[in-house]
Amino acid sequence: MKFNIRKLNQEDYDSILVDWWKDWRWTPPSKDFLPENGEGGFIVYEEDIPVCAGYIYLTNSKVGWCDWVVSNFKYKDKEKRRIALTQLVSTLTSALSIHGCKYSYALINSKSLMSIYKDVGYSEGDKYTKEMIKKL
Repeated sequence: MKFNIRKLNQEDYDSILVDWWKDWRWTPPSKDFLPENGEGGFIVYEEDIPVCAGYIYLTNSKVGWCDWVVSNFKYKDKEKRRIALTQLVSTLTSALSIHGCKYSYALINSKSLMSIYKDVGYSEGDKYTKEMIKKL
């Protein structure tokens, strides 16, 4: 299966990702909450169909963070979606390595997404109970 992966661009947030988050009943994060104002990640396509996307955060340590991984709710081929998500997580992880990170961190609640991360070499850490965010 051949998927195309490209860096997110200015239009992707409003034209694709906000609808995906809403389809999955998530509240879309504000654009300025995301790396590079919504452009700091990658999106995976099967031909002209967007399948999934995700972001990387860089820190002031050797830790990078993969987050806001979301897929096209209307893309119903679960096997292909899994392959696309696996390629996405691998790409996000490689990008962190290229940026000099020694560790990649991800907070995940979805069991199927946890399985994908494990398949590409992540190991389970401590269980967290609640995200805490404060708008400054």
